[in-house]
Amino acid sequence: MASLERSKKKMHLWKKAIVHFILCFVMGFFTGFTPAGKASIFSGRVSAPKTVEAFQQTKTQNLNRSLLDERQELKAHVQNLKREVIPEKVEEKIQETNSRRLVIVVTPTSRRTKLREVFLSRLANTLRLVAQPLLWIIVEQKSDESKVSEVLRQTGIMYRHVVFKENFTDFDSEMDYQRNIALNHIEHHRLSGIVHFAGLSSVYDLSFFEEIRAIQAFGTWPIARLSANRKRVIIEGPICDSSEVVGWHLNKMSNLTDTPPPPIHISSFAFNSSILWDPERWGRTSSIQDASQDSLKFVEKEVLEEETNLKGIPAQTCSNVLLWDLHISFRK
Repeated sequence: MASLERSKKKMHLWKKAIVHFILCFVMGFFTGFTPAGKASIFSGRVSAPKTVEAFQQTKTQNLNRSLLDERQELKAHVQNLKREVIPEKVEEKIQETNSRRLVIVVTPTSRRTKLREVFLSRLANTLRLVAQPLLWIIVEQKSDESKVSEVLRQTGIMYRHVVFKENFTDFDSEMDYQRNIALNHIEHHRLSGIVHFAGLSSVYDLSFFEEIRAIQAFGTWPIARLSANRKRVIIEGPICDSSEVVGWHLNKMSNLTDTPPPPIHISSFAFNSSILWDPERWGRTSSIQDASQDSLKFVEKEVLEEETNLKGIPAQTCSNVLLWDLHISFRK
């Protein structure tokens, strides 16, 4: 009996061993057929966080792509607006500037003038407010100590700085000589515009410069001369019927035949620069330099004699004062 029970136990152990062996074999057999790229059922929990992270990365990339596309579209839209709007404004500005005539402002200076650089800066601040185009011609005696060039570079105005070497003892003669140098410069370079002589003591209404742009040949206007010592104002200039000059208000004028010097103030007229370098346009056969070396006297004489071409400024009535002369002694 004992031997029979032992044999049954052994048999039972063999059966368990055989079943365990077969299960292991079957599992190993089917595991061998599983593809290597696919995750096993046991690796699912480990790979889940990677899947969420990949989803978030994809979503972020899509959002960035969308923002980039919107930015590029906005940039393209702005560029299109610039191409459409800015050139139109620039073109209008260019056309407006081209339609205006050039104003050529001539200013003689002297080393004997008190606070010369200060008054140059004051006049520059006025000219800076004038609509373009405007050319400022400044004349002075050549000197290593002069600060005029430094002042001019800081103005932001289109200018030409002309110097000379001659010495003068008389102030008025020096001023006339400098004006002639400027006129010769305008003639030599054939500068086309309206020439006006502006002194360091001149004070302007800005509408003055727009008025003189309309001058075809010669223009004149009243000028208020302020005397600080006598505390009075003297009005000199034309008497007009509309824009036609019919007479003159002149200080200390006894006879119109006393032409040298002319009775009108040097800053109370302007003229078309082409009379200097285009004689055929004005019915002449020679230039001013062939006829006379003193261009200034020639111009002043023409202003008084060319009555049909002389127009009063402002055009409606030349009784309005747009220019004041501070009649103060600037000499050292």
